[in-house]
This record gives sequence, C-alpha cells and structure tokens, in this order.
Amino acid sequence: MNVPSFGARKRPGMVSDEPNPDQPLDAAWMVLEAANDLGDHATVEICRRVIDANLNGRPASPFDLHVVTEYFR
Repeated sequence: MNVPSFGARKRPGMVSDEPNPDQPLDAAWMVLEAANDLGDHATVEICRRVIDANLNGRPASPFDLHVVTEYFR
C-alpha cells in the first residue's frame, strides 16, 4: 500500500521526480512566450539562445539557464 505524503509538494509543472532533460527547453518556450507578450526583448534573446543551443546539441550558458528558470519567481 502506498502512503500519501501530505507534507511533500512538487514544484509547479513537474509531473514526476525523475530528471527531465527537456525541462529547460520547455521552460524556455514558456518564458519566450511571456517575454514576447511583455515586450521584454532581452529575455526573448536569452530564450532564443537556450532553444538554439538545445536544437544544436550544445549546452546553454549557465547565465541563460538561470534567467529562464527564475523568470516567473
């Protein structure tokens, strides 16, 4: 029998605790849309760099990933 863990909360948007290599890419697309709607041109460029790096098989810069992951906080 599985015991529910009432005190444990998952981060919003996470379905499981397993690592997901596409998570930064998914976040970059969401932030890109929001930044574009807000006219935040600098963040749009950062999101494009993260997406381009992923599509080209390169790691994104730590700074760009930080901006993307912390955008909605």
